[in-house]
Amino acid sequence: MLQAQIFIDLEDMKGDQSLHDYLIKFLAERNVAGATSFMGYAGFGKHHKIKNPRELFSFDEPPAMILFIDEVEKVRKIVAELKTVIPGKVIFLLNAEIA
Repeated sequence: MLQAQIFIDLEDMKGDQSLHDYLIKFLAERNVAGATSFMGYAGFGKHHKIKNPRELFSFDEPPAMILFIDEVEKVRKIVAELKTVIPGKVIFLLNAEIA
């Protein structure tokens, strides 16, 4: 099994819908074994701008991560497709063993 983690901001858009919603639908349409999204409290990326939506008067959107898991070849195929759909987004791949 292989697990992929996609890091996005909740304010990111894909066309006229949120990137978060787009990705969840994208993964469901490809029948991945499972996917879950997580919302972060704070974070920063390569530009080192800290996003902290909990601060008073902050307009920052929280960072988010979408995790999905399936057989190795299926995940690799989907990630290759994602790289063309969402270029520049960070995607981690981790070997996974279900206990």
